[in-house]
Amino acid sequence: MLLRREGPTDHDAVRALHAAAFGDHGATVADLTDDLRATLLDGAGAGRPGAPGTVRGGSWVAAAPDGTVAGHVMLTPALVDAPARLVDVLVLSPLAVHPDHQRRGTGAALVAHALARAEAQGAPLVFLEGDPGYYGRLGFHPAGPEGFRKPSLRIPDAAFQVARLPAARPWMSGTLVYPDVFWRHDAVGLRPAP
Repeated sequence: MLLRREGPTDHDAVRALHAAAFGDHGATVADLTDDLRATLLDGAGAGRPGAPGTVRGGSWVAAAPDGTVAGHVMLTPALVDAPARLVDVLVLSPLAVHPDHQRRGTGAALVAHALARAEAQGAPLVFLEGDPGYYGRLGFHPAGPEGFRKPSLRIPDAAFQVARLPAARPWMSGTLVYPDVFWRHDAVGLRPAP
């Protein structure tokens, strides 16, 4: 797989990828991805355009040898409301691998690539909501015991995870604040079945 920055010509393929990977929730994830992408392109980091030290995030795809988009990962700017001050951080979401390419290490390679890009940007922390069995082997740990509070009570404790990068400091703890886009799409935590 070739890991590369997502380009405008990939957008339709990324939408189709999310539809295939997330089944009934595919359209919601695809719409969320489109709106999150806009926060990366306009330079708005965590709702504070042009703020010094704002981490930018990014969006990358895994391309199969035939050029097909087999996977996608995105890092979105967010904030931790620490006692000392707001801290620019990143949220890893979404991550998807097409069902035809799963169980081949593509997802792990995308996560490793995203974490390396986050570190290069100087991000201290990367958060996500996900399966601890999967992400635990990729550098993520339960965030609650490390002093972080979930942005929503709907996020299961075990799913709320963080990866500490070299720029992290002990005082950087507090409540994770998601950008508005996640709330507009109601893409935070789990809602009980109707």
